[in-house]
Amino acid sequence: MNDCDIPAIAAELNSRSGNYAIGGLQELRKTIKNFSRRPGRNVFSDQTIHDDWAFHHGGRSELQFNIGKDGSGGTMLRHGIAFSFETSQTLPTIDPLKPKVRLFNDFMQLYPDKYADMRMWHFQQGTRSDEYMPSAIPKERAKEGVFVFLGKLFPIDQLDYDLILSDFDRLLLLYRYVESNGALHPISESDALPFSFTPGCTNKPGQTTAQLAQDPIDVTLRHNLMQVTLYNRLVSKYGAENVGTELRSGVGTRVDVVVRHSGSFWFYEIKTAHSPRACIREAIGQLLEYSYWPKAQEAAKLIIVGETPLDTEGEAYLALLKTRFSIPIEYEHVAFPAIDEAT
Repeated sequence: MNDCDIPAIAAELNSRSGNYAIGGLQELRKTIKNFSRRPGRNVFSDQTIHDDWAFHHGGRSELQFNIGKDGSGGTMLRHGIAFSFETSQTLPTIDPLKPKVRLFNDFMQLYPDKYADMRMWHFQQGTRSDEYMPSAIPKERAKEGVFVFLGKLFPIDQLDYDLILSDFDRLLLLYRYVESNGALHPISESDALPFSFTPGCTNKPGQTTAQLAQDPIDVTLRHNLMQVTLYNRLVSKYGAENVGTELRSGVGTRVDVVVRHSGSFWFYEIKTAHSPRACIREAIGQLLEYSYWPKAQEAAKLIIVGETPLDTEGEAYLALLKTRFSIPIEYEHVAFPAIDEAT
């Protein structure tokens, strides 16, 4: 297929959706919105499928599941979730969407790494922005005429229906949280399982070119390479059977690296900010939640990991947290690795 035939793609996604959670979207909408009957059978309907895009049935006034042509003369296909702040007969004002933006932003702040493999971009006055990491939507972007998208973009000759449906399933967590007005918990059943230590390194760099390795903007790659470097360092100290990565915290999140030591656990949170102060600010709330949220596994040590060595002010700040509040917080420096060190 050399062109994006949106109606055909939407029909095929409808056909295959029964094997995925997204196939129950209309039943979910009935439950969330207290409809007397299911509003439709399929994800996409004749009313929501167009030549250049499609969104889920009923999605005009919702955070919508969306597919569409996206640049390169119709040879690229996007899939994901979107806010369309464009008015129409069915949405004469964007006011119903504004509270949903707040919930979207809440989710992104609670789970900043949930969709790290995806990207966001937006259209404003017919101009497409560059892609950026998933993040909260600023107030100035939630205005009439703007289209904001979170998802993935692939050439049409790489069309993968199972990937699209799997990504829709992952995005259902965000949709449920937003459309239920925060009533439905935004974590999956598997992520809500209790903490369980499993050794091994599960997160490898997806790309390993020297050019990307030196790119200070590619946060995901830098995080992955730092994680592997830290994992190898800890394995050399404590043994492979005592170090694990991306372990469920038991409260809907995952801990970057965990060390098992003398019957207790040490939690490591990796941050790619340049300054130690920024790393501490970003990491400390997550580490406290991993260890002290109800039903969490309490850790004996909480370690913030950054690229830059800790300065004297940072040392004083962490020392104060230890003595005054008895928080077992530490900082570890992991220099951004060269490619041959991490592969």
